[in-house]
Amino acid sequence: MKKLIALMAMLLLAAGSVAFAEVTYEAVQKVDVSHQSSLKFKNLPQYQSYQKNNEDTQMTEYGGSVPHRKHDDFSPLPKGYRHAQPYLKNLWLGYPFSYQYDRARGHTYAIDDVFKIDRINRYSEKAGLPATCINCKTNTIPDYVNAFGDAFWSSEFHNYRPAHDGKMNSIGCTNCHDQENNFRLAITSFPLDEALKRQGKDWREASRDEMRSLVCAQCHVEYYFETGVHGVAAKPHFPWDNGMNPDDMYEFYSNGEPTPDGFKGAFVDWTHAVSKTPMLKTQHPEYEMYSDSIHGANGVSCADCHMPRIKSGPATISSHHWTSPLKDDVGMSACMGCHGDKTPEFMKGRVEYHQEKVWKQLNIAQEKSVRAHEAVRLAMEYPNLALPNETIINEARELVRKGQWFWDYVSAENSAGFHNPSKALETLALSQQYSDQATQLAIRATDYAIAKDLDKPINELVPPIKEHSRKLQQSQAHLDSHPWLGYLPLLPEAELIWNGYERVK
Repeated sequence: MKKLIALMAMLLLAAGSVAFAEVTYEAVQKVDVSHQSSLKFKNLPQYQSYQKNNEDTQMTEYGGSVPHRKHDDFSPLPKGYRHAQPYLKNLWLGYPFSYQYDRARGHTYAIDDVFKIDRINRYSEKAGLPATCINCKTNTIPDYVNAFGDAFWSSEFHNYRPAHDGKMNSIGCTNCHDQENNFRLAITSFPLDEALKRQGKDWREASRDEMRSLVCAQCHVEYYFETGVHGVAAKPHFPWDNGMNPDDMYEFYSNGEPTPDGFKGAFVDWTHAVSKTPMLKTQHPEYEMYSDSIHGANGVSCADCHMPRIKSGPATISSHHWTSPLKDDVGMSACMGCHGDKTPEFMKGRVEYHQEKVWKQLNIAQEKSVRAHEAVRLAMEYPNLALPNETIINEARELVRKGQWFWDYVSAENSAGFHNPSKALETLALSQQYSDQATQLAIRATDYAIAKDLDKPINELVPPIKEHSRKLQQSQAHLDSHPWLGYLPLLPEAELIWNGYERVK
């Protein structure tokens, strides 16, 4: 990889570009990213369908393109939606995801939305999260890595705001196509290139059908940020070394040396504020979920379903309106190409049948995970807890972490299970089992003293946290409004400094 970066840097210097020794605000502004703009390809027939990503505000039964709050089942669109997961803020307490987690809009809004999201600290000169967070939101990453090398990944997020333009630098043509090589499909993601190499694969040798999924795997995957102790600081890493199933990836994350307290989990995204469990946050493993599905096993690519063939004047092209085939304006055309003996209504009904089953189990798994956190909290705070029982609580925390990881693998995957219904239901069944085991261990650690406290419906035991944000966490009254919020630190009062591409203070 270092040789590749060095070679690319040499090519840039030969072309008159500048390689920078330090990633400063001023250096970021000097990197020319305008040549990545999709606007220069507006005469191509694909561009007209690409523009539909800007106009899409249509919902499906379990998803869609209106960026509502994914925990909110008490407000109508555009703020909330009937199919929600009410305990998201509880489960991510102490982690920036608890501040804001919205349904994503189309790809063309990705850079706009990441610069406005509350997960990034816009009340501070320091974002709290690295520049890596724009990796899958824009077409500019190759330019920045060429200019700054691996120092880019851990550089200050806020430095990149004024350098971007929502129209020119949104996800677009150059993310997936090589404009210097007849616009062939190409991998521009450094993390995916490296993940494939670790598997002994070279995407340059992949078939066109394989590439019609691999270009999606640049972003629609699980990943974590390397720590710098092992790897490059804040660089994305795809945890596929043991396989792509949730248990394979969990094993990868837990392979390190045990910590002194006997907890087995090696990699930690954050420590849950209430249960003090070292947690993992799943990203969006659509590619992994699809890879061994009935469609994946039969060679159906991501693009076959999400980029169906359409007429554009005299030409037939792949639609570049990346969306669900369930939407009315798409009309199940992608499905009917293979399932022409069925009606669109039948096919849509079958998709929603699977999604309904998965969604029900998803929310059950979510509630069991909340109960497991609460059980550990009660056990942890039980008076005169004996030392051997503290060891049992650590075992319970391991199962809390595992149960939530398996739940989140399905929760973060954006198909409500349809990309692989069997795998989704199995994963949720395992999540429920791990969370139940965690609860029982916590009860046993107190010699069953807390069993009666846990014997309540989940809404009574732990109400959903409906409102929480960085601004609200600056209020003691807010922290006093829910038992779990009281475990968070009070943030100092501060005004907004950054919003979108601009400094507001």
